[in-house]
Amino acid sequence: MSGTEVKSLRAGKSNLQDSYARVDNGEMMLHNMHISPYEQGNRFNHEPKRTRRLLMHKQEIMRLYGKVREKGLALIPLKVYFNPRGKVKVEIALAQGKKSFDKRQDIAARDAKRDMDRAMRERQKV
Repeated sequence: MSGTEVKSLRAGKSNLQDSYARVDNGEMMLHNMHISPYEQGNRFNHEPKRTRRLLMHKQEIMRLYGKVREKGLALIPLKVYFNPRGKVKVEIALAQGKKSFDKRQDIAARDAKRDMDRAMRERQKV
């Protein structure tokens, strides 16, 4: 990561929503992570959603790549933090996508909650 990216991360101006990691050409890459441009960065600023290379041991990259290929899992970044030496670290997890029946249950639960909230609001108005 470049200097202006680290300064923006220290200011807490990053977003992991919709980001994912992938193995490209034997390297672990972080895609779609948004880091806002540093306010005092002028021409040295970075592009907010550029692809970033993550440093990992080759064995660890190959182990994760094997699991992603075999089981259809995804590599999802959970959090970004600084270690005591000041290096930026990204915690990555193997995740499995939802099945269609799981999504239907979540949608039904959300609709039921919305209906209950609406009924409670209307009852309080009267």
